[in-house]
Amino acid sequence: MNDSIKSSDHASLSRSRGPRIIAIANQKGGVGKTTTTINLATALAAARKRVLVLDLDPQGNASTGLGVSQSDRSVNAYHVMIGEAHFNDAILETLIPGLSIVSSGVDLSGAEIELIDFEDRLFRLKSKMADCINDFEYVFIDCPPALGLLTVNALNASDAILVPLQCEFFALEGLSHLIGTIDRVKKTYNSSLEIQGIVLTMYDSRNNLSEAVAEDVRGFFEGLVYATSIPRNVRVSEAPSHGKPVLLYDTSCAGSRAYIDLASEFLKREKLLVG
Repeated sequence: MNDSIKSSDHASLSRSRGPRIIAIANQKGGVGKTTTTINLATALAAARKRVLVLDLDPQGNASTGLGVSQSDRSVNAYHVMIGEAHFNDAILETLIPGLSIVSSGVDLSGAEIELIDFEDRLFRLKSKMADCINDFEYVFIDCPPALGLLTVNALNASDAILVPLQCEFFALEGLSHLIGTIDRVKKTYNSSLEIQGIVLTMYDSRNNLSEAVAEDVRGFFEGLVYATSIPRNVRVSEAPSHGKPVLLYDTSCAGSRAYIDLASEFLKREKLLVG
């Protein structure tokens, strides 16, 4: 099957008005992608939103950060993607009321190769999710730090993409490549895909470079960049080793306060975007 297939050929997979599916992606690793996924999801669950995190990163850090043990990952995103399990069978409840997860497993690292043999390899995730996520208001897909088949699947299944961006020089270079990929996916596969926003992470107000990067990004992307920046914070870094979002690990730290502010800004932006 030709990979140039247009999004219109997958009209049968279209959803009625249901949950907002948002891919959280950046091809550069170490930018706070997973940290943003689990803490934004936690903050929204605390605001009484029904949220699902889909861990599509073979490293499984979102699963670890939400306290999912290896023994509880016997049915995970890998089994869903290759057709060994139904999507609903992979959904797990977390310790956070209102927040569920589809975990990741190490086998997912081989899915890129295995999916090549499937005719629907570019829309595999979208088809597997169809009619299985209507109990949720938001679905966040934690993408791997690469622009491979798993990330393309996530973008094809999503309404929008949220981009965490580390406040450093090389992050800007990576962002330009990501924007190019988003444009290609939008033109060829998913015409409704939009950039929901850009979140500045690991921001250090004492660092001139952080300030310069933030100023450049805000100037170039204008209204796409969130006003809330996520600061460098040791408690944010410590939290995953305890299997908790920072919002549970230390509610009063600067990182937690920033993610609460981000969630509030996120909901306001969503109201403007979709009503």
